[in-house]
Amino acid sequence: MREEEIAAGLAAVHERIGAACAAAGRDPGEVTLVVVTKTYPASDVQVLAKLGVTDVGENRDQEAAPKAEEVAALGAQVRWHFVGQLQRNKCRSVVGYADAVHSIDGVRLARALAGAAQRHRERPLDVLVQVSIDGDPARGGAVVGATVDPDRDFDRVALTVAEAAPLRLAGVMAVAPLHWSPEAAFERLTEVSARLRAAHPEATAVSAGMSADLEAAIGYGATHVRIGSAVLGTRPKLR
Repeated sequence: MREEEIAAGLAAVHERIGAACAAAGRDPGEVTLVVVTKTYPASDVQVLAKLGVTDVGENRDQEAAPKAEEVAALGAQVRWHFVGQLQRNKCRSVVGYADAVHSIDGVRLARALAGAAQRHRERPLDVLVQVSIDGDPARGGAVVGATVDPDRDFDRVALTVAEAAPLRLAGVMAVAPLHWSPEAAFERLTEVSARLRAAHPEATAVSAGMSADLEAAIGYGATHVRIGSAVLGTRPKLR
């Protein structure tokens, strides 16, 4: 039975979060579990909501928008986190259902999102600035320090979000690069988070850690972990 499978995965992840928090001397209540439902059906989100999950994540607007509508029609209430790469032409759609966007990494993108939020939603949208851990501009993430592209400068992106009334600067997000250890990556993200809070004390969220490395992320202060397969099982193949 699908509900039993999801409940077992959810219990195992909560146990891992609890153990990681105990090891780090943290309260498990400080960590929000965002279950990433990319490729999984709306019925799974309905099950998650029934099991007490309040936060779910999606990577692609073309899947997330109709799924959010279907979930609402099923009567389930969750907070939607958009955690994937966002294109400016998708901002209008995303602001219609998302409660938080974790992946803003450019000044132009931040302005586009603010414009869409101003026109198409009534409450501020939580925004996290995605950080490039290794500083490689070829991959997603705003770059901390000197960069040849001012659009991707971390401080500029953060300030653009902070100054946009329709947005609320919530914190930072990152994915550990494949060639970095999770510990080194999340230690670097902790440093960037401290830099952000020095200028914007309210921006306390740190979105880091997935199924394989959530313990390391929690050890370095993650407030949100983005977990998919460890809760929901092997992902269905994308069509």
